[in-house]
Amino acid sequence: MDIVETPHGPIAMLIDSPKETTEPAILLAHGAGLGQHHPWMVGVRERLVSVGRTVGTFDYLYMHEGRKAPDRLPKLLDVHEAAARYLQGRVGKLVLAGKSMGGRVGSHLVAEERFDTVGLVYLGYPLVAMGKTEPRDTSHLEAISVAQLFISGTRDRMGPTEAIEKVAGAVPSGSVLLIDTGDHSLRPLKRTGRTIDDSLDTAVVAMESWINAGS
Repeated sequence: MDIVETPHGPIAMLIDSPKETTEPAILLAHGAGLGQHHPWMVGVRERLVSVGRTVGTFDYLYMHEGRKAPDRLPKLLDVHEAAARYLQGRVGKLVLAGKSMGGRVGSHLVAEERFDTVGLVYLGYPLVAMGKTEPRDTSHLEAISVAQLFISGTRDRMGPTEAIEKVAGAVPSGSVLLIDTGDHSLRPLKRTGRTIDDSLDTAVVAMESWINAGS
């Protein structure tokens, strides 16, 4: 575990690399309610490492300090930027990926020209905030020139399928992968005979293909 200094205090980062690694590496940011050691995050990280990617995960400061409520966006951005620059200094070019909030924060980091990335991957983009009905403003995504991949469950209330497809179609280079009956964590309905592991397998295969295709 590495310690990364941020403008607001230190955080912990785990960098996991295969014996033979392929560029670019991936910075995987967690969602609002789970940290880098949650089984969901571990599952995605391990799958990415198994296909040859170096992956860095970290805890935002509020998670690192054991607080439940996420910090406001400016502080989240500062911490995310510090983590990205640290990993970049170790491994070179990065894809910024994130679950829900982590993906959204990464998008703002790139849109504000605070970090150059090879591409952005959103694992459940939180288009509609919890408890809200109106979508968030996503105009900043249209200012991003690098490729953006939206991986979304068709049962995700925070990312309604039609709305996600519309957002992806409005950005310069957007792609969508839909996980059948997946919820906000991509977990499918039992009646499909599929499991969360199947969804994560599908998501990582899609990410790898998308990266290899030039994002």
